[in-house]
Amino acid sequence: MKIEHNIVCQAARSTGISKEDLAIILAEGEERIYQKNEWIFHESSPRRWAGIILEGELELMRGIHGQSRKVGTMVSGSLVSEGAFLGRESHSNGAFTRTGARIWQIDEDKIESFKENNPESYYRIVAQVAVGINRRMRMLADSVHERNHSENLLISGLRQEKDSLGTRDIYDHVYYGVQTQRAMENFAISGIHLNKFGHMIEALAMVKKAAALTNHELGALDDTRMNAICQACDEILNGKLHEHFTVDMFQGGAGTSTNMNANEVIANRGLEIMGHNKGEYRHLHPNDHVNCSQSTNDVYPTAIKLAVLLSNCELIRSLQVLRNALVGKAEEFKDILKMGRTENQDAVPMTLGQEFSAYAVMIDSSIDVLEQTAEAFLDINLGATAIGTGINSPLGYADLVAKKLAGISGFPVRKAKNLVESTQNAGIFVRMSASLKLVAVQISKICNDLRTLSSGPRCGLNEINLPSMQPGSSIMPGKVNPVLPEVMNQICYQVMGYDLVVSMAAESSELELCMAEPVIAYDLLHGMMILKNGCISLVERCICDIEANSDVCRSYVQSSIGLVTALVPVIGYEQSAAIAKEALGTGHSVYDIVLAKGILTIEQLDDILLPENMTDPRKIQ
Repeated sequence: MKIEHNIVCQAARSTGISKEDLAIILAEGEERIYQKNEWIFHESSPRRWAGIILEGELELMRGIHGQSRKVGTMVSGSLVSEGAFLGRESHSNGAFTRTGARIWQIDEDKIESFKENNPESYYRIVAQVAVGINRRMRMLADSVHERNHSENLLISGLRQEKDSLGTRDIYDHVYYGVQTQRAMENFAISGIHLNKFGHMIEALAMVKKAAALTNHELGALDDTRMNAICQACDEILNGKLHEHFTVDMFQGGAGTSTNMNANEVIANRGLEIMGHNKGEYRHLHPNDHVNCSQSTNDVYPTAIKLAVLLSNCELIRSLQVLRNALVGKAEEFKDILKMGRTENQDAVPMTLGQEFSAYAVMIDSSIDVLEQTAEAFLDINLGATAIGTGINSPLGYADLVAKKLAGISGFPVRKAKNLVESTQNAGIFVRMSASLKLVAVQISKICNDLRTLSSGPRCGLNEINLPSMQPGSSIMPGKVNPVLPEVMNQICYQVMGYDLVVSMAAESSELELCMAEPVIAYDLLHGMMILKNGCISLVERCICDIEANSDVCRSYVQSSIGLVTALVPVIGYEQSAAIAKEALGTGHSVYDIVLAKGILTIEQLDDILLPENMTDPRKIQ
């Protein structure tokens, strides 16, 4: 397939690279199709290719710690990941496509070959790439300067807000209000604020928008207030105002502070949209209007479920990337014979490909478990209000708000069968936590194996080489540690620990409400985030570049006592065990002992003990 001429011309105009130079390098590429909601590359992962967008749009995202922000959009004809021409440095942003995309890609090996064969053309391209990157950096710096300057101008004074406990002064440039201010003072606990968890903020905005639309349709909210609330929620869903979600993730009150933080931010932004000042709540009130027909007790657990569903989609995609990388290594290593081991002792031969294939299946099973668990998260208690009875909500509210939320979120959420039960029962969160623990156990086992198989290099197994990522010791020169599997192990330990916390928190539910949902939210969302980020790093910085030491693998097989297992169907267990004992005692090979004793002919023995014949079931002659 050839790249369209008009795309080449468009890319040439936008980059300053000549059409002739582009045509030469693009001839080395191939088309790659990305599906809807697929990540093209991740922030901090190495650049492995450069390309041009043939069709679709890419959203550039910054931030991998739960608060991703859109920093730009790339359209058809744009050069993407062009920094690969400058070397294999890490991406400074991630790229994501919501609608799907076709990209013409040239991988790093082709770029390196192009550099050697066409140096003049290569360095002309590099010069223009550097100019383009510098131009974008200058525009970004100008944008940051202007934004900061504008924010400084907004700090213009104080406003007074009151609640049932009294009156407080609030800085006028912030969108949160008095109840959020009190929560910030009461819960200065972890320093990890709600704005570190973008999916939770998005989920709250979805819930508030669905409630506003439902209240309007049922006559509980007028046009002006509904429109202001919905517009404020849409702005939050587009990444704005997140910095004003300032309450600590660890809080008392079963999430009331989080709910009020959302109510106040939406109300104050809505007031501006309506032409009023922040704090003029007689026009749009955080409780009376933004929280209309709601309680923290139905808003907060519903928002947690939505945030978990959003996070689960990202985690599953990262696991699919991990699974695919393991499948690729299984294929690459399918003909490399090695010794299998049980209880750290020699067992029987297998291929290195079979080993990595097993790892891929483990990750597949983890994906299946997460997908199955997510199904139960579609049952929501929105409309339950305080304890599940629906007090203070209009007739038909619970059914309608679930339909509205399904349309807004894209998830087919539905009203729970029993709202009283779903308001007090946190068991579904335990189920997801257990699923995450299973994922962590599977991944940690794989990482343990990678560390063992790569141990050495001189005094360990040394069957595989992990890529060298950094010096491994401040005192021992030349030492290199398996740092990516090590950090992944630690991530998995943290997730396993979170499972116990979630179980205890869910068990703390008394009568009609679980008061400990804030720690459940933190542990689930943080656990999913670090698992996702860990999988991406493990693939990009470790698994993709694993190399096999095939000669070392085969030498272990040839010298192993485990070969004697293949003799059992022919000469029996007792005689085989005696041969194994003699081999261990004398240092002679199983092969030589069997021949010396005349137990089998050389033809029989060669066929039975051929290691390649021992890696799959076969008929014994």
